[in-house]
Parts: sequence; structure tokens; C-alpha cells
Amino acid sequence: MSKKIIFFGTPPFAVSCLEKVVKEKFNVVAVVTAPDRPAGRGRKIKSSAVKHFVETKNIPVLQPANLKAPKFLKKLNELEPDLMVVVAFRMLPREVWSIPSLGTFNLHASLLPNYRGAAPINWSIINQEKYSGVTTFFINEEIDSGAILLQEKVDIETQDTAGSLHDKLAKKGSELICNTIRGILKGSITPQKQEEKGSEKAAPKLNKENIFIDWEQPLDVIQAKIRGLSPYPGAKFNWIEDDKNSIIKIFKAEVIKENHPFDPKKVIIKDHKILITHATGFLNCIILQFPNKKQMNAIDLLNGNRFSDKVQVS
Repeated sequence: MSKKIIFFGTPPFAVSCLEKVVKEKFNVVAVVTAPDRPAGRGRKIKSSAVKHFVETKNIPVLQPANLKAPKFLKKLNELEPDLMVVVAFRMLPREVWSIPSLGTFNLHASLLPNYRGAAPINWSIINQEKYSGVTTFFINEEIDSGAILLQEKVDIETQDTAGSLHDKLAKKGSELICNTIRGILKGSITPQKQEEKGSEKAAPKLNKENIFIDWEQPLDVIQAKIRGLSPYPGAKFNWIEDDKNSIIKIFKAEVIKENHPFDPKKVIIKDHKILITHATGFLNCIILQFPNKKQMNAIDLLNGNRFSDKVQVS
């Protein structure tokens, strides 16, 4: 009888991986995902992306609010998993990850030990890395610190966003997971302890503070932040018009390096473009989102709105 696997995951990134595992006909006996939650303006109850996928696959779904709940732990033990696979899920307690005889491994969207943390895809773009990758590793008590099983490198192109890199890593990660499962079942993978060199960068959770643009930074750094936060959650900045402050999101921008006579952090409307002045040139704002509005191309924004000639940003 084939070895029994339980898969843990919630967002679309995990769906790509689960889909590959199912397609490869591994014996997935259950899937664990986040509980249904109210979402959006209407606060309608919404299921996770993983649950949506599983509903057509005839695989049992578990949605514990508490990972240490006796009822949930009892169910996991009754399933007698040989191996558990985790992709984009919350931290598991020892009571969970210690259950399977062959261990529990996680897929992380970076080349560990670099970019440990909640947002490795975003930060690798923000920090203008030339490459990223995916890593499978055995889970232990410390976040993203267990023994490495397999790794695969992925190049980052100059115009990649968090969204496009997400898709590349999800595809590569799904293949790596299947290779990791095969290797563990065959006993052909030797786990390697993570070796830190001291130059590793962190990937902290995105919050209200670290998604704001610092206009004192170089233009290429600003643009990288925009790419690293697109399509979600979006880089933010203050739009100050007639003493009224609005928080704007920007999803796409172009750097224009040239001399000009303007002070920095002014908004210039020119040639159907929204330009933000900088000491070394302009940031051409291509896709923006104003409060309570949908994302719009700058040309469409200018067609439907009139802006003061004294707009500044901060």
C-alpha cells in the first residue's frame, strides 16, 4: 500500500503544489487548511484557495482553528500519515509535525537560510536580488531552520514583480515537492544542516510601516519596492493636494533619469503622464489606486480627474 500523506496549505501558492502532488498520484489522505472566514466588504464567508481545489478531488478536508485541539490531533493520529507536507501554512506545533514516521517537511520560497520569514518573495524583489529559489526542509521548533532536503534556484528578471516571481516559484516548488517526496520514500535524500554565513537577509511580515515608499531612496530602489509589493498589497505613499492627504497605492512605475528644475516629491502632469519628481529624475506612475477606487492606468485617471498643480507626495 502506498505511503499516506497529509498536505497542509492555504493560499494559491499551495494550490499549485497540491495540484502537482495529486497529479503525480501520491496518496493524499487528507488536506489541512485555514477555517472559512468572512472577507471583503460584504463579509461573506470565504473558503481558502486550497479548500476550493480539494472540493472537486474527493479528499477529506480538515480546518482546525486550534492546531493543538485534542479532536484535531486525534484525527491526525487516526489517519496514520507516513509523511506530512506543508506549503504556505502557519507554524505547526511539535504535537503535529512529530506525528508522521517519515517526518514533516515544508516548502519555503527562498534559498534557505537566506530570507527566512513570512514574505520571502516580496523581499527578494524589493532588495533587487538576481535570483531566488525554493527549498524543502524538515520542520523543527524554529521557523525555517530545519535540515534542508532539496533546493532549486530561480532567476529574477529585471521586470519581475512579486506576482510573476510567485508563479515561477510555485511551478518550481511543486516539482521540488514531488522530488522530495520520492527521495524521502526511497531514502535517497540526506538532510543537510543549514549553514549560516552571516550575510543572510530576513523576510519579515509585511505591515503598514514597511510597505510605504521612502522618497529619499534612489529611484531604482523605489521602483523595486513597487515591483516587490505588486500585485499585493501594493506600495503606498501620501498624496497631498490642497492640504488634503490621501494614501495612494502604486502597482507599476517606470524610472526616468534626467535633470530637471523641480524640487523633489512634486507631482507633475505632463504628456498624459503622472510624474513624481526626484533628485535624479522622475518616477512615471503607470498604475495607481486612489482610496475607494479600483486600480487605474494613469492615462485613464487623467481622463476622468483634474488634479491641482500643487500636489506633493511624502
